[in-house]
Amino acid sequence: MQVVKDYVQRWYESGLDPDEYVCLQKQGNLVEIEEMATGDRRTVLSFCSNDVLGLVQEEAVKQAAINAILDYGTSNSSCSVLSGRINLHQELEDEISAFKHLPHTQLFLNAWMAMQALMDAFCHLAIPVPGFQHTRETLILTDVLNHGCIVSAVVNAGTRSGKVFGHSPRVRVKAYRHCDVEDLARKLYRYARPDDRILVVSDAVFSMDGDIAPLPQMLDVLQNYEGSVLVMDEAHASGAIGPTGRGIYEHFGLLPSDAIERGIVPLIMTTFSKFAASAGAAISSHVAELKPLLNVSPTSIGTISLSPPLAAAALESIRQVRQRPELVRKLQENTKYLRSRLADNDFDVIGETNVIPVILPSDINPKIFGRELMEHHGIWVSPIWFIAKPRIRMTANALHTKEEMDRLVAGMVATRNSLYKQTISA
Repeated sequence: MQVVKDYVQRWYESGLDPDEYVCLQKQGNLVEIEEMATGDRRTVLSFCSNDVLGLVQEEAVKQAAINAILDYGTSNSSCSVLSGRINLHQELEDEISAFKHLPHTQLFLNAWMAMQALMDAFCHLAIPVPGFQHTRETLILTDVLNHGCIVSAVVNAGTRSGKVFGHSPRVRVKAYRHCDVEDLARKLYRYARPDDRILVVSDAVFSMDGDIAPLPQMLDVLQNYEGSVLVMDEAHASGAIGPTGRGIYEHFGLLPSDAIERGIVPLIMTTFSKFAASAGAAISSHVAELKPLLNVSPTSIGTISLSPPLAAAALESIRQVRQRPELVRKLQENTKYLRSRLADNDFDVIGETNVIPVILPSDINPKIFGRELMEHHGIWVSPIWFIAKPRIRMTANALHTKEEMDRLVAGMVATRNSLYKQTISA
């Protein structure tokens, strides 16, 4: 452990450690927090929550979670495939299937487990079956800026989870340039073999850049590889893009059936931690046979099922989204307004969604920027400086008012001016 101790000490000495806060109470976007390093408490205006539709504090959602605890308790105390499945799971899967226009859905505790289960199921199937021989290799192509849950799953896709050594046909993984469909096409042409099983995986909305995957062009490429699978991680797309928040297919005026008609297998991963006021994830498909494989994957059969209050909160949240499209419209209006106000004040804003990254000049430390913004203006954003190009990452949500967004922009301008003067004088 000495290496760990030495590394962390140097990490802290270098100022790379994040400022940490404990949330004590929430009321809308006003949050009472305590700074862990000092114990100082303050109430701040949050622009760093992923509660994009404001459903975390929705009374109907909270009551659904409470009712689930009263009916089932706090835990199912088993994995789904053994004795941990409850009727709320089936209702939630059906609700997601209707929302995403794909009839077969499997639940997971989180996106990391869902993505790993998919790799296990698709690349390695399950157990040896008499009379069936699995001989075809898998080629996986992944956007170079995909979320960590995707990266973790694909780099470990060569061996089925829970096995030290793999006995399935080889899995080959290649990355393509960010949202570069021409590079995707080149990589497919170069690496795909006639008998390969092809799987392409991408974020729908990228969590650090706030941009949207070029789905129509990706379909144009993949239609040349019949039977290829296209996985869209809709963590930041669900509830946020498309006229009714259904995600990337709706955003482009498409349905998953359009991909199916072109010989492509669409898979969608839905997560509940952003738009659905809960935690957990699901994978949806039109292929009925995929679901039993996902259900017996190591990340399903070796793990407790989604707890009753989490399942109930997600279920009620998705029902709220389907019944109240005005929530999605408000989010999109706020996104457009905040982005335009930041651009009008000469901030380098990238992307196009409610994930709003502002790239800072190289001589301004995002961590210092975020701290100044909080201490002097009472605004909480996410400074990013070690997992992506330095930036301030903000998220708009449906509860923000124009006055709150104007306050953020004014604070950003004042903080930039203050820090810029400091760097000039230094």
